[in-house]
Amino acid sequence: MAAPQNYLAVIKVVGIGGGGVNAINRMIEVGLKGVEFIAINTDAQALLMSDADVKLDVGRELTRGLGAGANPEVGRKAAEDHREEIEEVLKGADMVFVTAGEGGGTGTGGAPVVANIARSLGALTIGVVTRPFTFEGRRRANQAEDGIASLRDEVDTLIVIPNDRLLSISDRQVSVLDAFKSADQVLLSGVQGITDLITTPGLINLDFADVKSVMSEAGSALMGIGSARGDDRAVAAAEMAISSPLLEASIDGARGVLLSISGGSDLGLFEINEAAQLVSEAAHPEANIIFGAVIDDALGDEVRVTVIAAGFDGGQPPSRNRDKSLSAYGAKEESGSLGSERPSEPEPERPSFGGLGTLPPREPASLSERDSEPAPVEPARETPKSSPQVPSARPYEGGQAEELDVPDFLK
Repeated sequence: MAAPQNYLAVIKVVGIGGGGVNAINRMIEVGLKGVEFIAINTDAQALLMSDADVKLDVGRELTRGLGAGANPEVGRKAAEDHREEIEEVLKGADMVFVTAGEGGGTGTGGAPVVANIARSLGALTIGVVTRPFTFEGRRRANQAEDGIASLRDEVDTLIVIPNDRLLSISDRQVSVLDAFKSADQVLLSGVQGITDLITTPGLINLDFADVKSVMSEAGSALMGIGSARGDDRAVAAAEMAISSPLLEASIDGARGVLLSISGGSDLGLFEINEAAQLVSEAAHPEANIIFGAVIDDALGDEVRVTVIAAGFDGGQPPSRNRDKSLSAYGAKEESGSLGSERPSEPEPERPSFGGLGTLPPREPASLSERDSEPAPVEPARETPKSSPQVPSARPYEGGQAEELDVPDFLK
């Protein structure tokens, strides 16, 4: 071990299976710095296309390099068979990210094995995985749920990103290829939001111990991302992050929050303070909020906010249906206005039960008709059937005779 490793946190990102390897390829492509990438797969051909620092093909005897066939048990056995090799490439890590696309074979079955090894070596172990799209089928969905449950038992913190929720922030013309690229981008954001806090110098610096204090044995975590430009950009980005469609539950009750704010060199301290205050109000009153600000001139006038909330009572965040929470975070105002209109909605509906088109114009005159025309009502009883429009004025008198005429009119 070289001297620098004595004072710099060693962070390793493991992509396992097709989805995991694709995700770290994306991270390498955008230049995620300060981490070592490890690609693990049963598909030898897919490994050849990866630019990871370390490539490990597992299950050589079991699958002959042809993949796990979407069977998690094959993926698990492949990883177990190469446990010593996986342990060797993870040695020396302070933090290990295990990323995978849940629902397949290698990632679903192998990720818990990799996480178990990393944690046994003393590394802070964080799982960042995706739940499959609905169109991928019920079988993959069921396998994903089993895989997520197994992985949760082996990591300090688990972040699950539901691919379906990416649809709510995507254009209707988005291609399948772009949809999966979006999933890779979100996995990147989850990892980068944490690693940048440690590895990138910023206005407000954090160290590995800060991050570990929030994420060690934290259980399930939630991640939200947001970006904005213009006035109040930091607050707007923070609002988007805490009401992001990627959040399957509310961050209410989170006792540990990592808040990463990135912006250009004009990013102000007061902007950071306002954004952090917004997030703190959404979390538990006594939450440990660790936040850092990173300067990246490539962002221009854009501010990006990543919020990772963990440390919920019982290990699980409070369930909450957020399927339609963020088309725009202004939707809360719309729902409020709709709620105020509801009491008035029954009013226009009442006349429609009395007659189609005849009652509404007669409503204003109904009171005066009672006073000025009490006698002419008598002849109306002789012609209810021949002129059906006459009874339309009579329901206001409340007589029983009118109730016998109204059904004929309505029919």
